[in-house]
Amino acid sequence: MTTTSPGGLDAQPTATTYELGDLIPLAWGGRIRVPHFQRDFRWQSQDVLRLFDSIVKGYPIGNLLLWVRKQQAEEFMLGRLRLTAPAHDESLWVVDGQQRLTSLANALSTDGHPYKPFNVYYDLAVKEFVESPQSLEPHHIALPVLFDLKKLLSWFRTDGLTASEYFDEAERVATTLRQYKVPAYLVRQDDRAVLTDIFDRMNNFGRKLNRGEIFSALYSGEEEGSDERLTLAKISDNVAARTGFGSIDIGTVLASVLARRGPDPMRDIRVEFSVTGRRTQSEFPDEDEPTAFSQGEEAMVRAVDFLIKEAGVPHISLLPYRALLVTLTRFYAHFPHPQPNNLRLLRRLYWRLSLVGPMVFRGSFTQFSRTLGGKIRPGDEEGSLRAMLDTISDAKPVLPSADRFRTNEATTKIILSAWWSLSPRSLTTGEILDAQSLNALLEQDRTAANAAPMIYPRIKDARSRLSPANRLFLPTGVDPVSELPAAIARQPLDVDDQTWDAVLTSHQLDRDVAGLADRDRDAFLATRQERIREQLNDFIHRMAEWAYEDTPSLDTLDLDDEFDDLEETEVPTVPEGY
Repeated sequence: MTTTSPGGLDAQPTATTYELGDLIPLAWGGRIRVPHFQRDFRWQSQDVLRLFDSIVKGYPIGNLLLWVRKQQAEEFMLGRLRLTAPAHDESLWVVDGQQRLTSLANALSTDGHPYKPFNVYYDLAVKEFVESPQSLEPHHIALPVLFDLKKLLSWFRTDGLTASEYFDEAERVATTLRQYKVPAYLVRQDDRAVLTDIFDRMNNFGRKLNRGEIFSALYSGEEEGSDERLTLAKISDNVAARTGFGSIDIGTVLASVLARRGPDPMRDIRVEFSVTGRRTQSEFPDEDEPTAFSQGEEAMVRAVDFLIKEAGVPHISLLPYRALLVTLTRFYAHFPHPQPNNLRLLRRLYWRLSLVGPMVFRGSFTQFSRTLGGKIRPGDEEGSLRAMLDTISDAKPVLPSADRFRTNEATTKIILSAWWSLSPRSLTTGEILDAQSLNALLEQDRTAANAAPMIYPRIKDARSRLSPANRLFLPTGVDPVSELPAAIARQPLDVDDQTWDAVLTSHQLDRDVAGLADRDRDAFLATRQERIREQLNDFIHRMAEWAYEDTPSLDTLDLDDEFDDLEETEVPTVPEGY
């Protein structure tokens, strides 16, 4: 990889302005495309909602930078839209503004609108943009309808007939959307290196690119064949599809790929595949980029399988710290099939690190992943595990607090893993809610909030409202989350007694406590909170195994032949203060 700076632009960019009514059809018609060196689409629902809110309020949403170039006919994806682009002498490639253009083109299209995060509606009654409501009302209008005048008029004659009082508001918003002006700069330049240099510089002002996005741009390669090449984003998508673990952010994917190739996942990414400039030798020195990516994906899949099957963590939203996955990926890269006893030690390590890791490594992702990565020595599975366990040997056993429930916090993710071990069941059908249900509900959500609804959302006392006792783990889209007290208190007619008892047990309840749900809220919460605390403590004792020595497996010990028939045992020792 060259370190010299590319030459400048051959000509100054041309300034122009597009109305959305003209710009979006250009995107739908294939005139606007996203070059493969761009970061992948990563906006969430709130980002898309804020974009449309800014437009209707007349706020600026930033300039576009478009690369004008000749392009042959082809099919390509823009968000959820599969588009057919004709050959054109002046196609427009997005150098800056991809997240905005992709959001606009998809949310305003009938083909893109059904998919999250593009499923945006306008609430004519409260005059604000909302994510797809669970129950559509006459005053909710889909953006593709609002953006198209003919569809809008037809909607008021049919589905929106009872919302005629809001016609003026709909017309105002529709006109504002179509006539909103977006400033753009057009760049004519043949050298792709100049465009990637501009991309890098523009995104290092304001909100900087993260390491994963920079890495993707630096090692993007040529446009030809880009669809077939593995990227960090494709690795994330592949791991999610293969495991059902959810979408892993590309920063963690990058750190995992790098950790596989060397102990420090925070090293300089600009010389990763260079024969010169590296401060440390790769553990796979002859490996090219495609191999590094594909083998990194395989190691991540094995690490995720361990989390799901051995550690009891079914989804990325229940992972307390990203550094844990990075460390596991490095371990599984060098030891793809751990011995049975080592699997148990690895599970023990995971849960102890989840509890004391932030204290030992002072909350630093870099120190966490760098220190543990250095303990994993290729060819020494047993020694690597013992070395990692030694890093936390002086830490005193701790138990997580069960006093507050916030799904973006590590403690709550641990609580949810403890609840998952109970095999939570549907209040409606009595069926066990599996990992597939959880993944389908959360999709690309960053937390498990949608799988853990409040039982009493209107409690004024903040402590009671935010307590774990006021939440259920319901990874399903069919349970009546708006009527949970009644659903808890009343056994469905088509669910037998034995199954209903299992349902209640899976949510730290029994018939006596469940009967309080719609009669005595305070007693219900107090009793359930105590059960949650007890179950959490039991779960941590079982998974972290603080009371056991980290003994090696028997086949690593030099024992006399007369002891060959002994079964593997572990001697319990109670740590001080436990």
